[in-house]
Amino acid sequence: MEGAVDEGAIDRMVDDRDLQQQSKAFDKLTDRVEDRQLDSTRVQEAMASIAASADADWNAMKMREKELAAVKINAADVDIIASELEMDKKVAERTLREHKGDAVAAIRHLLH
Repeated sequence: MEGAVDEGAIDRMVDDRDLQQQSKAFDKLTDRVEDRQLDSTRVQEAMASIAASADADWNAMKMREKELAAVKINAADVDIIASELEMDKKVAERTLREHKGDAVAAIRHLLH
């Protein structure tokens, strides 16, 4: 039987092709899992960066509040600004502190 083909060889070839296809499918599946793990790492790094930025902003705000609290202001200036411009004393005090106690600069700022 010269022209006869070994059916076992054909079955093995088909099985090999199936195994190759399954192997490729498995590789694609595991590649996606690895990509997700990489994405997860990037997300964690981004979240850490955001948290560090938020901490830096918070610290900067605290430092600014300490600086403003250290500015010497005249209580009479706060009263005059608040009453003449009809505003809350806290706003008048904050503006006066932001202008280093200079009542004229604070009033100009509030009028603009």
